[in-house]
This record gives sequence, C-alpha cells and structure tokens, in this order.
Amino acid sequence: MQHKIENLTVNNSQMELFTFLPEGEGPHPGLVVAMHLPVGHTGIENDKFTLDACKRYCDAGYAIACPFIFHYWPKEAEMKIKRDEFRDDRVIDDCKAAFDWLAKNENVDAQRIGIVGHCWGGRVAWVSAVNNPEYRACTIFYGGRIKLPMGENARKPIELANQMPCAVLGLFGNEDEGPSPKDVDDYTAALSAAGIEHEFHRYDGAGHGFQDSYAEDRYNEEASEDAWGKAIAFFNSKLK
Repeated sequence: MQHKIENLTVNNSQMELFTFLPEGEGPHPGLVVAMHLPVGHTGIENDKFTLDACKRYCDAGYAIACPFIFHYWPKEAEMKIKRDEFRDDRVIDDCKAAFDWLAKNENVDAQRIGIVGHCWGGRVAWVSAVNNPEYRACTIFYGGRIKLPMGENARKPIELANQMPCAVLGLFGNEDEGPSPKDVDDYTAALSAAGIEHEFHRYDGAGHGFQDSYAEDRYNEEASEDAWGKAIAFFNSKLK
C-alpha cells in the first residue's frame, strides 16, 4: 500500500500529512495515527515503525492520516529541542487538520473516525481526543507524560479525562517506566472517575516500545501481536 503526502498549512507552518486509503469502495472508517518519538528522527519517511503501523491499519480497512507533528522545527534539528519545545496547543491543531482531511474525503465516513498513537503519539492521541468531541474511539500504546502539561498555559491532559468523547483502549508494558504501572493506575482512575468507557491491558515482560520491531532491545513479539489484535478488534467494534 503506497502512501501519498498532502501538504497542509497549520499555524503558518507547512505540515506533511501521510495518507493511506484502503482499496475498495468507501466510505471507509478513518484513523488519525499519531507518530512516536524515535531517536534521531528526521521525518515520517524515515520512521519505518510509523509507516508500518499506518499500513497495518490501512490493510485492516481504515483510511489513515498521519501528521508530521514536528514540522515547526527543521527536520535536522536535534530531537531534544523538539521535545523540550513541544506544545499541546499546536499538536491539537495538527491532529485536527488530519481529522478534517479525513472527514472531508469522499471515501471516508466522517462519523467513524478514531485516533491511535504509540509512545509519544499515545500522549498525543489522548491530548487530541479530549480536545475534539468528534472522535469515536481512541487507542493509546504506552503513552507517557499524560500527567504533565506541555507548553505555556497548557493543562495536564489527565485532568481533562472528563472531556474524553469516546471509549479508550490502553496497551501498556509492566516493565515500562514512562508510563510506569503507577501512571497507568492513575490513567484508569481518571477515566473511571469521569465515567469514560475504557479497556486497559498490561503485559508482563514488556517494556516501553514493545511493538517496535526495529528496536531489538524493546521488541516483544508475543505482546506486540496480542496488542495489535486487541487494537484492531477495538476499532472494528467502535468504527465498523
């Protein structure tokens, strides 16, 4: 499945949007895929894991829009700078632009769009979902920093759990330290207190990034494949 790149303008900055459309007649359900934060990252085109994830969801029948959320900096800039200067208000706009691209596509059902993210993207998925009431499903793979605000005047995403507009699936490794098992306890407590439907799964022997087959020190094939199955089943139940 070959992707296409759309060039959008968000906050006066050009953003690449990587798009994948499944074969066959639509309208298809859609997913915004929030990218992770690999070391030395210079763009989605060099991020094999994110591209593989997009293809896998597309093969499952979903139209995909994956925004390059680091477009506010030169691609060759150090990732530490991008991480330290990251702002929630801007990534909300980035993901909303991706959502709108899907919603306006004639081959996508605007009433059946979800969001998913891995690692840094897991946090982005939560932040985006609590700020967009039109999402119908949200999946978070080992997203950290949900208890921390990013950017001036930002609120802690966990404090916005009552704004979550949809059911949430969470997939976490028990050997992870960011988020730690205690962090995951806090995530589920916040969603429960807000009355948000959610389903969390935790894997023994799996740490952060356990789905990334390109990182041999992290990859856990058994946990990864089980999590893939749960994510696809979750989205199928909510969006198909």
